[in-house]
Amino acid sequence: MSRTDACGGLGSRTMDADRELLGNLILARGEVDRAAEWRSDVDWLAGHRADPASRVVTVCDGSARITHSADGAVALALSPAMDVAGDVDLTLLGVDAGDIAYFARHADERDGDEESWADLRRIGADLNARDAGLMVTAVALDNWLRTHHRCPRCGAETVFSAAGWSRHCPADDSEHFPRTDPAVIVLVLDRQDRALLGRQGRWAEGWFSTLAGFVEAGESAEAAVRREIHEESGVVISDGLDDIRYLGSQPWPFPCSLMLGYHAWTDDPTIDVDGEEIVEARWFTRDELASACASGEVRLPPSVSIARRLIERWYGAELPGDWSRPLIPR
Repeated sequence: MSRTDACGGLGSRTMDADRELLGNLILARGEVDRAAEWRSDVDWLAGHRADPASRVVTVCDGSARITHSADGAVALALSPAMDVAGDVDLTLLGVDAGDIAYFARHADERDGDEESWADLRRIGADLNARDAGLMVTAVALDNWLRTHHRCPRCGAETVFSAAGWSRHCPADDSEHFPRTDPAVIVLVLDRQDRALLGRQGRWAEGWFSTLAGFVEAGESAEAAVRREIHEESGVVISDGLDDIRYLGSQPWPFPCSLMLGYHAWTDDPTIDVDGEEIVEARWFTRDELASACASGEVRLPPSVSIARRLIERWYGAELPGDWSRPLIPR
């Protein structure tokens, strides 16, 4: 079987159509220019904070304020920036094509009822592209700003700067920037075109996903693919240049990951799970996966995750929503 055939999912699909299953990653969407050139322009920021058209999304501990329309559609609850007191720090999220600026307000606690707040796992797939992009950025920056109050060099208290995109240490004059941790997430395939899925020990029986792990210091993403797959499942990725294929990335701000999606191939399907992070792993044909999911024996990651898209790319079509497990990480 050629690599093109192995990647093509159901044989009747073209590669271009196949790529579409990974091209519309839910949390990788966005329609707002990040406007990095304005983050340190005090006059520009003040003018846009006072502009009646500018809008603010309120975030707190991984969630954002939301609204529900009469037909049940979900959107971010955007309020006028000019209504926020001048001494409250706002993070600049960007500017749209109509020159409307968007900011994030970092609340210390959630006000109102629980239904007026939601996290990305719950509503990410329901937001439009603009709101998805705004919320991913706001949540990622909120996570960082909350946990990096002190300078890692001298321990002094840092201050909010660059419209929320850095923290400045007045003691040693150093600048500190948001952290992003790269992680590889991989659907492994064997030469029979079966897919390898695993279950973490903390998950319920029947919950399966692709394998994943963080890229270590001084390590390439491709080396991380080989290491993580072998550590978790015992499967050895083949050493050909075409045996690891990068497919796309998606921010995963829980709290600060960037998921790098891959398909990878093995010549030896022998499984030997680590028994710690991964306690069960199985090979599936497309028919076996469909049968197990339809019966409820297996539950897959939700559509908001890149894991789901990696599986669908191999499967050759979008999978039914009722095959999904609850909204938890990965």
